[in-house]
Amino acid sequence: MKAANKHSKIIHAATKVFAKKGFFNARISDIAKEAKVADGTIYLYFNNKFDILISVFEEEIGSLIVQVKKLLAAEDDPRIMLEIFAKKHLTAMKKNKNLAEVIQIELRQSAKLIKDYRNNKFSEYINIISSIIKLGQEQSVYRTSIQPGIAKRAFFGALDEISRIWTVSMATEYTVEETTQQVLEIFLSGILEPDAKSR
Repeated sequence: MKAANKHSKIIHAATKVFAKKGFFNARISDIAKEAKVADGTIYLYFNNKFDILISVFEEEIGSLIVQVKKLLAAEDDPRIMLEIFAKKHLTAMKKNKNLAEVIQIELRQSAKLIKDYRNNKFSEYINIISSIIKLGQEQSVYRTSIQPGIAKRAFFGALDEISRIWTVSMATEYTVEETTQQVLEIFLSGILEPDAKSR
């Protein structure tokens, strides 16, 4: 097996093991068993378990960044751009529930991960949202009173919470398309009836 393939196989195995057991409870031997390689082989590619976790984010989120940016490059309407981001993220999380669970659990539980990882791929990923918000403000589509840094977290938080539902239940009444439209409607229009805003 080529080195690149073995590296990728370990990443996929680690994602599955971390999702099932959690980062702190998972052992290198668990990952090796899932990847069908010897324990020592893991150390040929990674320094330790934390290094593997960072690599999961670097590769999986890195891949998402490339895909999302490619789709966004063909669009200039910030409303459609938010829809593209939402739909791509939800599709990826529904398809890869293990990755969704790793994102949700580890980014919340591991203080070391949050501290060390804050300025890497994950931040680059959600910063795509704030860049769309800023573009919309420049085009007078989005209100300039909205702070992009808060908006990106609110928008991603909604997508993340919906993804959490999919990780705990294989069956759900929410489709990617319906969810995308609901999140956009709430985010772009709010939940107040138009006439209620003047009351």
